Amino acid sequence: MTAGSVAGVWAAAPGQPGEWIAARIPHQGLMCLLAQVLAASPEGVTCTANSHRSADNPMRLAGQLGASCGIEYAAQAMALHGALMAEQRGAERSRMGFLVNVRAVSLHVPRLDDVADDLTVAVLCETDNGDHCVYGFSVKASGRLLLEGRAMVMLSAPPINS
Repeated sequence: MTAGSVAGVWAAAPGQPGEWIAARIPHQGLMCLLAQVLAASPEGVTCTANSHRSADNPMRLAGQLGASCGIEYAAQAMALHGALMAEQRGAERSRMGFLVNVRAVSLHVPRLDDVADDLTVAVLCETDNGDHCVYGFSVKASGRLLLEGRAMVMLSAPPINS
């Protein structure tokens, strides 16, 4: 892959909508929680989301969306980053990754459904050994930190085209 096409993967991502994201991650329909890509680089991805306010968000329980559900928003941003990394390498995307663990999670609010502003979901790849990645993540709204933590994702699932 040439340097121009490598840069193209990352340059093409900002501004892309939820449908573009859904084409690159295993989450579909209402479970594709991210709305738009704000920024993308080999180091990480930042996206927006507004599905936390939706009454039909599939993660709601008794009409509420607990702050810990923000981990799923971050996991989807990690999946998108992994798909873009595979695209950059000219490799096939994994059918799915597995969230192996989360740690150092701090929830700064009890719920997400009562957050009026769009969410900003940011993930930063701290370690990538080719078969698993460690990410730092945060979810904010209007600059206010809602939750943060670290997660390990295993990427060794079979490729989509197998």
